[in-house]
Amino acid sequence: MSQSYTDYRPGNRFRATAGRANPGRTHDDDHRIEKLIRRLPERRQHSVRWLRSPKARWVRLPLGGVFILGSCLFILPIFGLWMLPVGLLLLAEDFPALRWLRTRILDWTE
Repeated sequence: MSQSYTDYRPGNRFRATAGRANPGRTHDDDHRIEKLIRRLPERRQHSVRWLRSPKARWVRLPLGGVFILGSCLFILPIFGLWMLPVGLLLLAEDFPALRWLRTRILDWTE
């Protein structure tokens, strides 16, 4: 049975899917990320969920790199250190080492 982002039930492993099943991708912290996404304004939730989908990898990787590079320019008015964690969160979807860090940060914030 394929579950969607909003179909989390405690005790089940949550499978992140975007319209179709992706059996190789299960994360224990997806339910916590989904809780954070639900706190966003309605119009932003859809775009964040799309960015987390497997088909958005071609957007997620360059965007994460741009955010990390932009954080190095924190002395300029628009850029800032806030861009570093956003870039790392985007890249955490594709790199296991960053996924581990994301899980640790979510544990800490909970």
